[in-house]
Amino acid sequence: MENRIKRLVFATNNPHKLEEAKAILAGRFELLSLADIDCHDDIPETAGTLEGNALIKARWIRDRYGYDCFADDTGLMVDALGGAPGVMSARYAGGEGHDSEANMKKLLAELEGETRREAHFSTVVALVIDGREYTFEGRVDGKIATEPAGKNGFGYDPVFIADESGLRFAEMGAEEKNSISHRGRAMRKLAEFLENY
Repeated sequence: MENRIKRLVFATNNPHKLEEAKAILAGRFELLSLADIDCHDDIPETAGTLEGNALIKARWIRDRYGYDCFADDTGLMVDALGGAPGVMSARYAGGEGHDSEANMKKLLAELEGETRREAHFSTVVALVIDGREYTFEGRVDGKIATEPAGKNGFGYDPVFIADESGLRFAEMGAEEKNSISHRGRAMRKLAEFLENY
């Protein structure tokens, strides 16, 4: 059992996410990326929920590569936009791939002149291990700034102001961000689960 927990695949190609996960899960077990297992599949994300997409990715790796695996999906939910971009956050501006700059520009354009700017980030981590499935959710509340600022982070970090810090995620150091971020919270729930598994 110990050996199996020592090696876990994180189903992501995003180097920023991988770094965050390694920082949070440091020393507990060996974390493998998709590149480490030579997986270059374009894994579909066709579910209508964050949980559904995370499970699709984790099951894909388990079924095709035989590794215990966890995967995540994250969404930014903006109240004034009825919860959008939500599950489409990474592909909000359309087109192929994940264009963070275009996504952010579209979001700010949609909120032009809007005074209600409350939003939250949610991450669901799905773990497939020993034929069982588990999910862990993390959430952080905040609001959308009128313009980007800060040099750290990725995605919507330059425009998301966390209620707990009053700072944009992009203005926070990695450790500070991980301590309150949606992904950090979900990952710590995963780490706690694995420690007691």
